[in-house]
Amino acid sequence: MKVRARKTHFLRGVLITAEKNIRIYYTKAPVLIFGLLFPFFMFLSFYLGRKIDLYLFIPGIIAMSLFFTSSSIGPMITPWEKQAGTFERLLSFPITINTIILGDVTAGMIFGLVINLILLSVVLAVFSYPVNFICLIPSLILASFCFSSLGVLLASPAASSPSNIMMLSSLIRFPLIFISGIFVPLGSL
Repeated sequence: MKVRARKTHFLRGVLITAEKNIRIYYTKAPVLIFGLLFPFFMFLSFYLGRKIDLYLFIPGIIAMSLFFTSSSIGPMITPWEKQAGTFERLLSFPITINTIILGDVTAGMIFGLVINLILLSVVLAVFSYPVNFICLIPSLILASFCFSSLGVLLASPAASSPSNIMMLSSLIRFPLIFISGIFVPLGSL
């Protein structure tokens, strides 16, 4: 019974940390820019003026949107909490650092999933796109978890302001998009 109580305490701590992060950080400007506006502008810059089949382009834009939305929360949480002095208060609570980290990952994961499910709903409503939901939903959940974990990992260096972490995360995320083959086929690089 003691193990079950510890697991329940751990899960409750993760969910409370994620809820705190959702309330505070979802409306911050860098999160909105990198999470919502940036994928839209990437769509405009890569699709308009090129002869790309939209049915081949849609999976790439969904993957890119999931990447940026899920990984945009992590680089903001830790630097802002360290700057405001709330990180030390969070560490003084009866939760472990693993709980805090998993709560940060969960907040980014939920943000990425919600935004991409909205995007996917629009795509399915506008286009008659064939979808295998049995493969799609677990893939979205796993990818969102991995991308959110990358965002939290990018927030780990000590920085005096969130803008320094955002520059570092952009330095990593932009080349990943361009060498991934989402927009430019790898054979033509």
